[in-house]
Formats: sequence, C-alpha cells, structure tokens
Amino acid sequence: DVQLQASGGGTVQPGGSLRLSCAASGFTFTRYNMGWFRQAPGKEREFVARIRTNSGFSNYADAVNGRFTLSRDIAKNTVYLQMNNLRPEDTAKYYCGRSRSGYFTVSSALYDYWGQGTQVTVSS
Repeated sequence: DVQLQASGGGTVQPGGSLRLSCAASGFTFTRYNMGWFRQAPGKEREFVARIRTNSGFSNYADAVNGRFTLSRDIAKNTVYLQMNNLRPEDTAKYYCGRSRSGYFTVSSALYDYWGQGTQVTVSS
C-alpha cells in the first residue's frame, strides 16, 4: 500500500526554522513527483513546493520562495522541506502528497495520495 508519513512540525517563534519530512513507501519513489501543500483554518489547501524526485528539480510558491527549500533522499524515499525565516502567516497544517503519474503540478486535485499532515505554528 502507498503510504506517506509526514513529520517535523511544531511551534516556533517568527524567524525560526523547522524541517518537515515525508517518508514514502509502497511505490517506486523516483517514478512519482512529490509536493507540499498547507491549509490554515478556514482557508483552502494551497501549494507550497514541488519536486521532481528523479532529478531533484524543485520550485516554490511565491510566498515561500527564498525561505523554503525542498530536497529528497532517494536512498531513504524521503522528501524534506526546510523552512527558514518562518512568519506567522506560515502557520498551517502541512501535507505532503504524491502527484499522479506523469504530473509535476501545483494543483492539489492532481495528487493521489496524501500524508496525514503535520502542524506548523509560528507565534511569539
């Protein structure tokens, strides 16, 4: 079975850092691209970052570009979202997802599996 296990959330002060992990299992990791999305209370799920697992190429939403870095470890079937200079507006539940075969997309509708989510709270 396909499983995505997200971890690494927590509470930090503005300007702090966190690293989220998403461990994948049950499929060939490099055949599917991966992404991170977030959802704050009362808001829709929004794209954060995506990565081509075979090449490591990544790109980001404007709101996080320059502060967040997405990487992957093929040996561990894991993607990492390093989040620096966190802001209160980054507070949300963060979800990793697997995009449907052949897609490298910012649309959550084209992701077929999701992790359980991990809460990130940025507050002083």
